[in-house]
Amino acid sequence: MIELKKNKDFAGPKGPLVLAIMDGIGIGKNPESDFVLQSATPNLDWLREQALYTELRAHGVAVGLPDDGDMGNSEVGHNAIGCGRVFSQGASLVGKAIESGAMFAPESVWDELIRNVINKESTLHFIGLFSDGNVHSNLNHLEAMLRKAKAQGVKKARIHALIDGRDVPPTSALEYVERFEAFLNEINSDGSVDYCVASGGGRMNITMDRYNANWDMVRRGWDTHVKAEGRRFASMKEAIETFRKEKPGILDQDLPAFVIERDGAPAGPIVDGDSVIFFNFRGDRALEITKAFEADELNEFDRGPKPDVLYAGMMQYDGDLGVPERYLVTPPAIDRTMSEYLSNAGVKQLAISETQKFGHMTYFFNGNNSGKFPTETWVEIPSDSCPFEEAPRMKADEITDAVVQAIESREYKFIRLNYPNGDMVGHTGDVNAVKVAVEAVDQGIGRIIEALKKTGGILVCSADHGNADDMCELDKKTGKLVLDDEGKFKPKTAHSLNPVPAIIYDPSGAAHASLAGVPNAGIANLAATCISLLGFEPPEDYVPSLVKVG
Repeated sequence: MIELKKNKDFAGPKGPLVLAIMDGIGIGKNPESDFVLQSATPNLDWLREQALYTELRAHGVAVGLPDDGDMGNSEVGHNAIGCGRVFSQGASLVGKAIESGAMFAPESVWDELIRNVINKESTLHFIGLFSDGNVHSNLNHLEAMLRKAKAQGVKKARIHALIDGRDVPPTSALEYVERFEAFLNEINSDGSVDYCVASGGGRMNITMDRYNANWDMVRRGWDTHVKAEGRRFASMKEAIETFRKEKPGILDQDLPAFVIERDGAPAGPIVDGDSVIFFNFRGDRALEITKAFEADELNEFDRGPKPDVLYAGMMQYDGDLGVPERYLVTPPAIDRTMSEYLSNAGVKQLAISETQKFGHMTYFFNGNNSGKFPTETWVEIPSDSCPFEEAPRMKADEITDAVVQAIESREYKFIRLNYPNGDMVGHTGDVNAVKVAVEAVDQGIGRIIEALKKTGGILVCSADHGNADDMCELDKKTGKLVLDDEGKFKPKTAHSLNPVPAIIYDPSGAAHASLAGVPNAGIANLAATCISLLGFEPPEDYVPSLVKVG
């Protein structure tokens, strides 16, 4: 057991250290698109002037993604914040496994799935997010696997497409459909294989629920992909165009489910003897559909007879629970997290958020580990079940109530919390709701400041990535708003590539903290920062603290 060394010059604050993650609240490049800037945030404005303030990278290589063109996300963001180092993450790991051929090695899970369908003359199915957003999935990975399957003799493959519009532009689905139709035409051209799309629907309508928030989404996905029940169309393109005509303005992520029909019958229900790959590499929205395929008994919805298939995930989605049983690529082994170090040092810790981000402050923060460390307490506040734009304050008030109570109780030395508002409401594209969401977070931070003043605590305030700071499509060359034919801005619902704030506020001045001037700092630097402000020396291999203390 490795323990932290105490700082001989600073024993830590009298009150608790609070790490507040303002999910999706970054620093925009264009004031017209930055709805954090357009919101009333008197507390954050005051902190920028009165506290230590810097900006951090929260995307691309700074959080373990392949390229700085890759937007950050809450999972890799909380991994980096919690472990104080940068690990190669999902998209990068999968890309390397495909490029090197490691994914397809003899006796691998891939090999098992392929042999199953060849021996049984059955179907290879792929379910997953249909875009190149590189947050949950990448269409390049799907195409590479289909090429490999053909080369290895798989005659029949079916794709169950979850339409994105969240990690990519909100109505970009047909761009991916046209690309993939060209790919299918090419791969099917010699007549040796039969590969096609079999079903699909918007990612926020079917299949990709998380944190047990709405199992009805999973039921709809199961009925669509497995049972092939639902409204039928001749093609994915026809389905999307029809839904858009029926409900003008609908976002891709909300599109209804559809089933592709061939010769009067569904093109690809999932039946006994098939192999199924869920090709998302990110875990949070993969766990529930995985349980539907793997659990012997399922109480969350009426699944009907469970087909006898070989099921695999792109990655292991929960290492602690061993889910799924089969997976194609091993996730990063993240050890020696901040939570573990603080627990070894006897520091009592509180982790809190509402359901939508509870797993981020626990499982992802602790290095993809669903088990608590001995000194940790976890508190989950149930999220609303309505659309986020209808209740944009979400549970910010309840989270703040619990955090203020914990601060004043002096029971915990380290409190970490996540306000999901800027991200979850940002994904809706509703800019008026976003302003309400951001203002709710600002008000919460204000109340936390007052509680820390009373108790002699310290605040570290940052974000895991941007979103609400970049709500409109911007021209990549000019940085100006992209307007539609009516002169209206085009909404953007994806995460941003913008930096995020980092604020350190020590009202008592006990830490004598000053900015250390760390070059190219990213959100991984927050772990060493918190450890330093708690009166310990950060581990040597952590990226450095943003502050000098003592």
